[in-house]
Amino acid sequence: MRFDLTDLRLFLHVADTGSITAGAERSAMALASASARIRGMEDALGIPLLERGRRGVRPTPAGRAVIHHARLILHQIERMRGELNEYARGLKGHVRLLSNTAAINEFLPDALAEFLAANPNIDIDLEERPSHAIVAAVAAGLADLGVVADMVDLGGLETRPFRADRLVLVVAKGHRLASQPGVAFADLLDEPFVGLNTGSALQAYLDTHAARAGRSLSFRVRVRGPIALCRVVERGVGIGIVPESAAHRAAATSAIQVVELSDSWAPRLLVLCARRFDELSAHARRLVEDLALSPQKSPVSAD
Repeated sequence: MRFDLTDLRLFLHVADTGSITAGAERSAMALASASARIRGMEDALGIPLLERGRRGVRPTPAGRAVIHHARLILHQIERMRGELNEYARGLKGHVRLLSNTAAINEFLPDALAEFLAANPNIDIDLEERPSHAIVAAVAAGLADLGVVADMVDLGGLETRPFRADRLVLVVAKGHRLASQPGVAFADLLDEPFVGLNTGSALQAYLDTHAARAGRSLSFRVRVRGPIALCRVVERGVGIGIVPESAAHRAAATSAIQVVELSDSWAPRLLVLCARRFDELSAHARRLVEDLALSPQKSPVSAD
């Protein structure tokens, strides 16, 4: 077998996305080159590693074995890089981080910018996903770290506190709900909503709570990002639900009113999660130390 690290990373990306095209894009590789590499792996083994269908690909039993060993190999490579970096400055490390909507829009941009500026030898692959999907990916070894709401079932993952977060209702000034001190989510289900784009982790979270009430949200329009949502809400198009920090930031320049949600799931603690923090690469451990709340750090909150 003549597999190299590029082959292994590509195969993990293909398995993770269920698509050779998407795996190639994530690997910054041309589709023809990615397909040739996958075929080369299969030819070297003499068995198929992927089942190809109309809706994408999925690993065969042999492919799942490759995934298992590829994760172990690449994880060990990252640990080696982190340890050798202490002796050979400039050796690049890579951390894969998955995050929910609130953290990726409100808290991570500044935190990661500061970290990356201070650590030019570390690259971060950041992707947005719903909290439950992040837990599954981290547990399966498809990501080093995740940032999720602590109300999700974390299984056996280890966690560290990241930031405080609360979901709030935003309405236009003059809306009948603008004068309310608080409102329950169930009382909003007949209202027209301004939502976030399909694929947004926060929108998936809200859709789940609507489904638990036996309802679905009615959207006038979907937009990309909480700030854009607040700007549309300002025009009286509909109501929306966003993280409190985003709502107050938008309220400084938009004619919106922030109303508290009375539901028990509205206040949330965002946490960093990993299979085991002490088994992370040195680069990933450094990121955890930088991001995690400590007694010296106070939660970022609009309260």
